[in-house]
Amino acid sequence: MSAGLDRPAAVLPAGRLPRLNRETYPLPKAPVRIVHLGLGAFHRSHQAWYTQQASDAGEWGIAAFTGRRPDAAAALEAQDGLFTVVERADCCDSFAVVGSIAEAVDGADVERLCGLLAAGTTAIVTLTITEAAYGLGPDGRLAAASPDVAADLAQLTSGRGNPTTPLGRLVLALAARRAAGAGPLAVVCCDNLSNNGTVAHHAVVGMAAAWDPALAAWIDEHISFVSTSVDRITPRTTEADVAAVQDACGYLDNSPVVAEPFHNWVLSGDFPAGRPRWEDAGAVFVADIEPYENRKLWLLNGAHSLLAYGGQLRGHSTVAEALADPVCLQAIGKFWDEAEAHLPADGLQLDDYRAALLARFGNARIAHHLAQIAMDGSTKLRMRAVPVLQAERAAGRSGAAAALMIAAWMDFTASGAAIHDPLAEGVAAANTLSGTQRTRALMELVDPALATDAGVVDLVSALSGAFAEAAATS
Repeated sequence: MSAGLDRPAAVLPAGRLPRLNRETYPLPKAPVRIVHLGLGAFHRSHQAWYTQQASDAGEWGIAAFTGRRPDAAAALEAQDGLFTVVERADCCDSFAVVGSIAEAVDGADVERLCGLLAAGTTAIVTLTITEAAYGLGPDGRLAAASPDVAADLAQLTSGRGNPTTPLGRLVLALAARRAAGAGPLAVVCCDNLSNNGTVAHHAVVGMAAAWDPALAAWIDEHISFVSTSVDRITPRTTEADVAAVQDACGYLDNSPVVAEPFHNWVLSGDFPAGRPRWEDAGAVFVADIEPYENRKLWLLNGAHSLLAYGGQLRGHSTVAEALADPVCLQAIGKFWDEAEAHLPADGLQLDDYRAALLARFGNARIAHHLAQIAMDGSTKLRMRAVPVLQAERAAGRSGAAAALMIAAWMDFTASGAAIHDPLAEGVAAANTLSGTQRTRALMELVDPALATDAGVVDLVSALSGAFAEAAATS
């Protein structure tokens, strides 16, 4: 275990285990200087973990806000923000207590969020709010007519100040910072989006401009938006994981998080009010993040989407199971070949990266569930499949491997599985059609421009059923 603690500080009678908190594990609580939106397992295994490892961690506490539900905040607050990171390798587990979260807050507590951003000591806002939460349409502009965005804009313009999305809440809190004269800070997007700092900027400024153009101008002048590439496989925690921590560590932790040993964080942008020394844990700061983003989005996340849809169509439930299927493995290899043709040859160590991905995916002790990866497909494919398909077509090649990912998603949406997607109604409507009409309608949800390309529509249509056909012949 980390933090220099091998046993709980308190000695309790046999048969009774102490609850993990700052009394039994007296880790000091750092002052809040980072606000995080999207409290979940990945944030805790990644940004919170990196902050704990920084040599100046004692200066950088995190106030982490949940999304729509308060459950994660209530569970962590009962433990004073402490939780265990279980690093799960092929051979064994290791355990570390992380104490960088100084406050775990219900996302609906907008008053607390505004108060923290109005404080001059707050220097950074980090985001893991999912790709779909930025409220942008396929054209990259704020989708002001979407129900969630429209509802938040109505709240903001009414002066009631009760937005319900992370984007609306952040804009309201930035207005509070402007009113307080608290100065600049950095917004750090940690979601799986290409050029995610720019995406966050367009979303925040777009909503601010629709509410108060003067606020949008202030944000442009005072708030920096940092782009990042984040990487650490973090499956959902199970009851068995909770029991494993109890048995190995000798305390009760209601909120452990399991992660692979591998971790990676690449950042590009300015931190006008300072930042922790994340480089102490291996974070890398670069001038041009696009090659790193694309390597991760296409090779890691793209393979995940292929496995999520193709693997489930073939009856698999985890990444490791799907990877062991030669049909899925072959599909990944072909997609990687297409994607690699559009990545710079120097500096990215693509052969090593691909080999490492296969080793990570094959770690059967990390139960990374395909159903979780399959969520929000219409948004994810926009970043994972579409750029590679477009680049391949522009190079005079078919882009069949990237098109197969889209076709597999389309087949999955009609398989009877539960569909969790921001465009679920449109998906359902498209699936009432048949043949080329259905393919084109589903393609319009992913990329309207590609949906007008008859060659692409025919290609995707021809690939429909590929995983099912492979299953019948393999």
